[in-house]
Amino acid sequence: MDSVKPLTIGLTGGIGSGKSAAAKMLAELGAPVLDADKVGHEIYQPGAAAYQELIDAFGESILASDRTIDRRKLGPIVFADPAALKRLNSIVHPKMFTRMGEMMAAMRRGGERRPIVIEAAILIEANWQPLFDEIWLVSASRERVIERVERDRGLKPEQTEARIRAQLPDEERRKHARLVIENNGTIAQLQDQLAQVWADALKRNG
Repeated sequence: MDSVKPLTIGLTGGIGSGKSAAAKMLAELGAPVLDADKVGHEIYQPGAAAYQELIDAFGESILASDRTIDRRKLGPIVFADPAALKRLNSIVHPKMFTRMGEMMAAMRRGGERRPIVIEAAILIEANWQPLFDEIWLVSASRERVIERVERDRGLKPEQTEARIRAQLPDEERRKHARLVIENNGTIAQLQDQLAQVWADALKRNG
């Protein structure tokens, strides 16, 4: 059994798809789940991988009074300028890739044999596919996405539409996905789907 390499699974999906709900459900089913967003926050910390490079790139004006990077100051700089956003991503995404690889390797050294799941909204955009054996996409219809985002975040439909247009379309994500989890139904239906796909993953995991 030890000769079989345990699976690593990238879980992705757009705004309102239910990706985070799916990650939570997989954790409840026993999956070790890592959150790429939390890894991103970690590498911004003083002394961490991206900290000094971000100050060098964007200046000390992005710092809070305690010299931590203030994302509320960095955000307007990069979102107003495509070149600045590209520069930010070129610094942060490779470091997140490295850090997530290190974290999974440490889990394996610690004896974790189950499939490891990483929840990552920008998995495809950041070119993190080489980290994973399988990519699972959580997908929902535009109508369901708009309805969920209005309910959960209070955004108006036109605000959600703008966010959908700004992100990678699901048609592109589907090209990379081994598995598409259609999430247009109830929470219970999503739970049933995930219980099945997780059981199948455990079988493939050897």
